[in-house]
Amino acid sequence: MSIFQRCTYSFGENRAKNVLAAGPFGYVCGAAGAGDTHRGNIEAFQHYRIRPRVCCDITKRDLSVSIFGTRFPVPFLLAPIGVNTILHPDGELGPARAAAKLGVPYILSNVSSVPMEKVAEAMGDGIRWFQLYPPKDQELTKSFLKRAEDSGFKAIVVTVDSTILGWRETDLQNAYLPFLTGQGMGIYFTDPVFCSKLREAPHNNVKEAALKALEEGNNTCFTWKELAFIREQTRLPLLIKGTTHPDDALLAMEHGVDGIIVSNHGGRQLDGAVATLEALPAIVESIQGKIPIIMDGGIRRGADILKAIALGAAAVLIGRPYAYALAVAGKSEVEEVIKHLIAETELQLAISGRSSKNDVNPSLLMKVK
Repeated sequence: MSIFQRCTYSFGENRAKNVLAAGPFGYVCGAAGAGDTHRGNIEAFQHYRIRPRVCCDITKRDLSVSIFGTRFPVPFLLAPIGVNTILHPDGELGPARAAAKLGVPYILSNVSSVPMEKVAEAMGDGIRWFQLYPPKDQELTKSFLKRAEDSGFKAIVVTVDSTILGWRETDLQNAYLPFLTGQGMGIYFTDPVFCSKLREAPHNNVKEAALKALEEGNNTCFTWKELAFIREQTRLPLLIKGTTHPDDALLAMEHGVDGIIVSNHGGRQLDGAVATLEALPAIVESIQGKIPIIMDGGIRRGADILKAIALGAAAVLIGRPYAYALAVAGKSEVEEVIKHLIAETELQLAISGRSSKNDVNPSLLMKVK
């Protein structure tokens, strides 16, 4: 029985907790500090209520959305979640194949346990984007970007809110950092530029190679100047992920990005930070429709998707729900979660008196205290 056949997101989380060891489960479930930002992402949706319209023709429904000239059947993508082998032996191949089968775009994490070329092969013509944690080494950055382009990835997502890891108490309590055993290093360990910097091949000294990769990712000197460099290296659409301040959204646009992902890293970085749904309206107002805005954080239901779209998001990212599904039963369970989320969102759309995503706007919502 699928997670969503039992109707509750929390049930999926509990099932994942039952099959995973404390370290892997805590890595996915955990958040920064007291978890206020994580909870805030979810609770923010309760401050908006849907006001349905009646006597509307809802016979034909269309959830599709077009971003960067590509039409997706649904207004959501699978978020970049790394180190998937701690959840299931198939690693990133599970959600990648599920997404490709159902036509949902998949964003591959830079800390994938599987090389990007293998993920691309598994997805065939499936829509895929590549998330880049910008390395310190610019030659390594160029190598990652070239590999992504050669492997058929259609956009680059530069994550900028985790150049240093947040205070994640669950991981600290479990003394858990999966990268040190080589998990999440599938892209680094197969990169010729990265390997050329090592004294010996990664498989001969996994810990040393992993520490080198973590050093590259701990890019605390990353600034707008480095983002401009990335912009110069690729012709693919470029998105910045990790923005919650409208001034940063404007600066990103000035530096040539093609899209904004409003995100606080699922509450895993800065405890007490603004929830992404709270941040969304100001960023939408600042961008004025010039580039697409995608929202990440707290999406658990079809109603959440409609609320984010009504507040100006072109689409949203789905994260923890599919990660828990992967842990429970691999690709098949990820497919079930996607199918049920599609069905629920379409039904929510219709009952709201709308027949298309294009009909969803702020008039759909009422803000409450």
